[in-house]
Amino acid sequence: MGAIPEEYEDLFERKTFAHVATLMEDGTPQVTPVWVDYDGEYLMINTARGRQKERNLTRDPKVGVSILDPEDPYTYLSIRGEVAEITEEGAVDHIDELARRYMDVEEYPFHDEEGGERVIVKIRPDRVITGQ
Repeated sequence: MGAIPEEYEDLFERKTFAHVATLMEDGTPQVTPVWVDYDGEYLMINTARGRQKERNLTRDPKVGVSILDPEDPYTYLSIRGEVAEITEEGAVDHIDELARRYMDVEEYPFHDEEGGERVIVKIRPDRVITGQ
Protein backbone atom coordinates (compact mmCIF):
# COMPACT_ATOMS: atom_id res chain seq x y z
CA MET A 1 0.00 0.00 0.00
CA GLY A 2 1.22 3.49 -0.82
CA ALA A 3 1.15 6.24 1.74
CA ILE A 4 0.45 9.93 1.39
CA PRO A 5 3.70 11.69 2.37
CA GLU A 6 3.28 13.74 5.53
CA GLU A 7 4.33 16.96 3.79
CA TYR A 8 1.26 16.63 1.48
CA GLU A 9 -1.31 15.98 4.20
CA ASP A 10 -2.10 19.70 4.49
CA LEU A 11 -3.85 19.39 1.11
CA PHE A 12 -6.65 17.64 3.00
CA GLU A 13 -7.09 20.53 5.41
CA ARG A 14 -7.77 23.11 2.68
CA LYS A 15 -10.29 23.58 -0.14
CA THR A 16 -8.41 21.17 -2.38
CA PHE A 17 -10.33 19.41 -5.14
CA ALA A 18 -9.54 15.96 -6.45
CA HIS A 19 -10.33 14.50 -9.84
CA VAL A 20 -11.48 10.91 -9.52
CA ALA A 21 -11.20 8.64 -12.55
CA THR A 22 -13.36 5.52 -12.73
CA LEU A 23 -14.15 3.09 -15.53
CA MET A 24 -17.49 2.91 -17.29
CA GLU A 25 -18.91 -0.52 -18.10
CA ASP A 26 -17.56 -0.26 -21.67
CA GLY A 27 -14.05 0.50 -20.32
CA THR A 28 -14.02 4.21 -21.11
CA PRO A 29 -12.83 6.58 -18.38
CA GLN A 30 -15.14 8.84 -16.41
CA VAL A 31 -13.63 11.71 -14.39
CA THR A 32 -15.37 13.74 -11.68
CA PRO A 33 -14.09 16.64 -9.57
CA VAL A 34 -14.84 15.99 -5.89
CA TRP A 35 -14.18 17.16 -2.37
CA VAL A 36 -11.59 14.89 -0.78
CA ASP A 37 -10.55 13.83 2.70
CA TYR A 38 -7.82 11.62 4.19
CA ASP A 39 -7.93 9.71 7.48
CA GLY A 40 -4.25 8.72 7.56
CA GLU A 41 -4.94 5.44 5.76
CA TYR A 42 -7.66 5.99 3.16
CA LEU A 43 -8.62 8.76 0.78
CA MET A 44 -12.30 9.44 1.27
CA ILE A 45 -14.85 10.94 -1.05
CA ASN A 46 -18.52 11.41 -0.32
CA THR A 47 -21.28 10.97 -2.89
CA ALA A 48 -24.91 9.98 -3.24
CA ARG A 49 -25.70 6.32 -3.85
CA GLY A 50 -26.56 5.78 -7.50
CA ARG A 51 -24.29 8.47 -8.95
CA GLN A 52 -22.16 7.39 -11.90
CA LYS A 53 -18.89 7.25 -9.95
CA GLU A 54 -20.50 5.18 -7.19
CA ARG A 55 -22.00 2.75 -9.71
CA ASN A 56 -18.66 2.47 -11.53
CA LEU A 57 -16.70 1.87 -8.30
CA THR A 58 -19.19 -0.70 -7.05
CA ARG A 59 -18.74 -2.65 -10.29
CA ASP A 60 -14.97 -2.08 -10.66
CA PRO A 61 -13.05 -0.81 -7.62
CA LYS A 62 -9.99 0.43 -9.53
CA VAL A 63 -9.60 4.21 -9.30
CA GLY A 64 -7.20 7.01 -10.16
CA VAL A 65 -7.11 10.30 -8.26
CA SER A 66 -5.32 13.53 -9.11
CA ILE A 67 -5.03 16.29 -6.50
CA LEU A 68 -3.45 19.69 -7.21
CA ASP A 69 -2.41 22.17 -4.56
CA PRO A 70 -4.82 25.09 -5.15
CA GLU A 71 -2.01 27.57 -4.46
CA ASP A 72 0.67 25.82 -6.53
CA PRO A 73 -0.54 23.45 -9.27
CA TYR A 74 3.00 22.09 -9.69
CA THR A 75 2.60 20.50 -6.27
CA TYR A 76 0.34 17.49 -6.74
CA LEU A 77 -0.53 13.95 -5.81
CA SER A 78 -1.31 11.28 -8.37
CA ILE A 79 -2.82 8.20 -6.76
CA ARG A 80 -3.78 4.80 -8.10
CA GLY A 81 -5.68 2.47 -5.87
CA GLU A 82 -8.79 0.47 -5.13
CA VAL A 83 -11.94 1.05 -3.20
CA ALA A 84 -11.66 -0.68 0.16
CA GLU A 85 -15.20 0.12 1.27
CA ILE A 86 -18.35 2.00 0.32
CA THR A 87 -20.39 2.72 3.42
CA GLU A 88 -23.40 4.75 4.50
CA GLU A 89 -22.14 4.74 8.10
CA GLY A 90 -21.14 8.27 9.09
CA ALA A 91 -21.67 9.60 5.56
CA VAL A 92 -24.10 12.40 6.49
CA ASP A 93 -21.79 13.67 9.23
CA HIS A 94 -18.86 13.41 6.82
CA ILE A 95 -20.53 15.50 4.09
CA ASP A 96 -21.41 18.11 6.73
CA GLU A 97 -17.75 18.15 7.83
CA LEU A 98 -16.63 18.60 4.22
CA ALA A 99 -19.20 21.39 3.73
CA ARG A 100 -17.65 23.25 6.68
CA ARG A 101 -14.26 23.10 4.97
CA TYR A 102 -15.32 23.73 1.38
CA MET A 103 -18.36 26.00 1.81
CA ASP A 104 -17.87 27.57 5.25
CA VAL A 105 -21.33 26.40 6.36
CA GLU A 106 -22.32 24.22 9.32
CA GLU A 107 -24.40 21.74 7.32
CA TYR A 108 -24.33 20.55 3.72
CA PRO A 109 -27.11 22.63 2.13
CA PHE A 110 -28.30 20.06 -0.44
CA HIS A 111 -29.35 17.14 1.77
CA ASP A 112 -32.96 17.27 0.62
CA GLU A 113 -32.30 17.99 -3.06
CA GLU A 114 -30.03 15.17 -4.16
CA GLY A 115 -31.88 11.92 -3.58
CA GLY A 116 -30.01 8.73 -2.77
CA GLU A 117 -28.32 7.93 0.50
CA ARG A 118 -24.95 9.53 1.16
CA VAL A 119 -21.97 7.17 1.08
CA ILE A 120 -18.30 7.44 1.92
CA VAL A 121 -16.00 5.83 -0.62
CA LYS A 122 -12.77 4.76 1.09
CA ILE A 123 -9.90 4.44 -1.37
CA ARG A 124 -6.76 2.49 -0.52
CA PRO A 125 -3.81 4.28 -2.16
CA ASP A 126 -1.66 1.58 -3.76
CA ARG A 127 0.66 3.85 -5.76
CA VAL A 128 1.35 7.49 -4.85
CA ILE A 129 3.33 9.82 -7.07
CA THR A 130 4.16 13.33 -5.92
CA GLY A 131 5.22 16.42 -7.79
CA GLN A 132 6.78 19.56 -6.48
